[in-house]
Amino acid sequence: MSMQPHRWTPPPATPRARETRSTPEMPALRLLELPGRGPEDVVVAADGRLLTGIDDGAILAVDPATGAVEQIAHTGGRPLGLHVESDGALLICDAERGLLRLDKPGGAIEVLVAEVDGAALNFTSNVVADGDGTIYFSESSRRWPLKQWMGDIMEHSGTGRLLRRNPDGTVETLIDGLDFANGVVLAPDRSCVLVAETGAYRVTRYRLSGPQTGTCDRLVENLPGFPDNMLLGSDGLVWVSLAAPRNPLLDNLLPLPGILRQISWAIPERLQPKPARTVWAMAFDFDGTLVHDLQREGTDYGMVTAAAEHDGALYLGSLSESAIAVTQVP
Repeated sequence: MSMQPHRWTPPPATPRARETRSTPEMPALRLLELPGRGPEDVVVAADGRLLTGIDDGAILAVDPATGAVEQIAHTGGRPLGLHVESDGALLICDAERGLLRLDKPGGAIEVLVAEVDGAALNFTSNVVADGDGTIYFSESSRRWPLKQWMGDIMEHSGTGRLLRRNPDGTVETLIDGLDFANGVVLAPDRSCVLVAETGAYRVTRYRLSGPQTGTCDRLVENLPGFPDNMLLGSDGLVWVSLAAPRNPLLDNLLPLPGILRQISWAIPERLQPKPARTVWAMAFDFDGTLVHDLQREGTDYGMVTAAAEHDGALYLGSLSESAIAVTQVP
């Protein structure tokens, strides 16, 4: 059954939310240069290579030790969120084409979901799969496309949703009315699925088992920045990338009536709020307890949209950079 969250008013930013540095500072970065821009998500394949998609539609495999890059597919659209299935296949959220599946490097790409309830997917964002063939994925906005993502943040349209593709191919909406639905994580015990709401500074939880099955609540609220992709680390923690710190202008805009927020989107681009450059990732347990808060100045890298932890290494992606950044969990 679809769940509709209450309309949301942003909470006052806490003093922590306005800090520009965290403790401990994220260790220094090593950059793996790419032949294109915008490695929006990063996942680790079974062979240890990093998989990412860039803005020209290519899916790349990158050796984290040598930096060697191989193109293993091309979606014909704009790949965003990725997930490696147990059989080695790659699930791809393509913002323009929907939910896709690559059976193997250099293999065929299959369109799994292109429309829901008779309407084409507008902005497919992130994905995770269960071992039984169930797939959970997000659609950030039904109003704004990827190229105008800032319009949804400013308008606060609340048209994002969390979707489930069942093993028989049917698709259902689990949560509707999300504020820029983004990263998706499935709990290891299959008790819940999490979805980041970028425009609401929070992580929402949908219960898959127990007495609260079919209901949603919040795992984390009032985050100090905009949560983007989320990944389950090898440490069992939920790693959340924060693309930028909260913006005071946006905080003031969001409670306003919708028409005023729409007017604000029409102001000249040079006057619109810009994401502040920082490199930021947080890690939470499934009780919502903050375990890691790693940040550094965005001098050489910025707008982090993915944080993939694997055996103590942290691999970062970005919507705006032309490299994957590598660091360590202190």
